[in-house]
Amino acid sequence: MNSPLVLEPLFHVGPIPITSPVLVTWAIMIALALICRFATARLTLEPSRFQAVLELLVSTVDGLVADTMQSEPARYRALIGTILIYVLIANWSSLIPGIEPPTAHLETDAALAFIVFCATIYYGVRALGLGGYLRTFAEPSWVMIPLNVVEQITRTFSLLVRLFGNIMSGVFVIGIVLSLAGLLVPIPFMALDLLTGAVQAYIFAVLACVFIGAAISEGQASRKSDGKEPTSP
Repeated sequence: MNSPLVLEPLFHVGPIPITSPVLVTWAIMIALALICRFATARLTLEPSRFQAVLELLVSTVDGLVADTMQSEPARYRALIGTILIYVLIANWSSLIPGIEPPTAHLETDAALAFIVFCATIYYGVRALGLGGYLRTFAEPSWVMIPLNVVEQITRTFSLLVRLFGNIMSGVFVIGIVLSLAGLLVPIPFMALDLLTGAVQAYIFAVLACVFIGAAISEGQASRKSDGKEPTSP
């Protein structure tokens, strides 16, 4: 198994190198797009088993957003749901022989963390306006500006480190046990890897909700302190 810090391109598209995480990520994206297209084209009032599973997933995402952010989930459903499903499937892709999960590589985790970082800024600015959002970095005093900026960066960095460390370690453990003990012995570790992948996907989605919800709540608190009624996020 190759080091997750070293990526050899599988092939090139012009000057662009295509690595294994990119290829697996695109495969997951295409599969999810086809499943969503198939699922939304056959919606009925009396749901099939497949539709019932999808409705349960949507309800789970809505409940996660509502409980964590205390906001109407419709606006954030697509972002949080996509993050949750992609990270879950990417984590579980390690169970396919010959496939290394994209989330076991820093580049993928950094991209996911950057998406959450940008979403936090976007929804914060949307809730308070650009000037109001920037003023939240000076609360409770302008002396806190450097610390608040560093906090914004470090909590994003912690997202990618947490996901990368947990998934990479699981892949390494299974790979080492498989190479030393044979085919059947790693099965309990693979079951544990399934659980770990699901937990890490859930935690990543929860933290994304927490960060976005914090930006929104800061905006609402600032508006209340200014005597203005906050708009519904």
